[in-house]
Amino acid sequence: MPNRPIEELEAMVGDTTVTAEEFRIEPGKVEEFARAITAEDPVFRDESVAAERGHDRVPAPLTYSQVARFPRYTPADIDGKGFDLAFQPEYVIHGEQAHEYERPVYVGDVLEGTTTLADVFQREGGRAGTMTFAVLETEYRTPEGELVLTDRSTAIETEGAIDDGDESAAEDSASDGEPAEPDGGTAEADPAMPSPTVDDFERVREVDGLEPGDAGPTVVVEDLERKHFVKYAGASGDFNPIHYDEPYATGAGNESVFGQGMFTAGVTSRVVANWFDLRDVTSFGVRFQSRVFPGDTVVASGEVAEVDPDAGTVEAALEARTTDGETLLTGTATADLE
Repeated sequence: MPNRPIEELEAMVGDTTVTAEEFRIEPGKVEEFARAITAEDPVFRDESVAAERGHDRVPAPLTYSQVARFPRYTPADIDGKGFDLAFQPEYVIHGEQAHEYERPVYVGDVLEGTTTLADVFQREGGRAGTMTFAVLETEYRTPEGELVLTDRSTAIETEGAIDDGDESAAEDSASDGEPAEPDGGTAEADPAMPSPTVDDFERVREVDGLEPGDAGPTVVVEDLERKHFVKYAGASGDFNPIHYDEPYATGAGNESVFGQGMFTAGVTSRVVANWFDLRDVTSFGVRFQSRVFPGDTVVASGEVAEVDPDAGTVEAALEARTTDGETLLTGTATADLE
């Protein structure tokens, strides 16, 4: 339960505040973030590769706006997400994350982030107890007022640590009743890896020939270690100790440290970035279902869900799971093609 009554939180809905100032997209940081999500694509560090793909500057990965949480971009009077929600950090989980892109974020951009508390509500989550949801929407604009992207994040505070496999908590966690949490159900293991892999996949630039069910590229990250979570913390600014401090994590009731949800989302974003040109991607969103632990292998994949030949758009369904069959997240991405 939050330390502030739900009525006080509800009264804040609609409030807006600047949460990121002079968010400079720096080349070294873009490369660091790309490597932290295991993306070795040279487009994120090499201007000549970016130019070959039609970019006038080096683009940032799809989930790069997470870097805006660093203190150097945060106004002096802003703490955390910009609103005094009084959530206990050891019991806060990330339910959903969505991005809408007007264009890619590029090295050299200087952005300002303005966040609105879009909604606050509570649900009962089984063993997770009362779950308090806060939905935050952030617009990132240039100094000239150009909207570059919008991201929407759902933070959830539970009454205690969540056990993976607590299906009742998972089902109650989303606003529409579908699983959304790091405690969701388990998918059946598929012994055959989806194909093709990112190494032999050619990016799609037009809708001709695309059909629902067509497979996208597969990204595999084997044998995760704690250092992966530490590297992501350093690259993204997500320094919640539950992801790297073993005594802190176990003291909060977890079996061990576990990966940031946005680390898994970042790995999954590689499927989209290797499937479509970044200039064509208009949205990317995920719903978290389970946590990733040291020793896990992550398999992220996608397939065509819907094609609109008249509009020239394609919607892809995404999934990340472990080789043990645990679904870590599901998601969607949209590309506007020729």
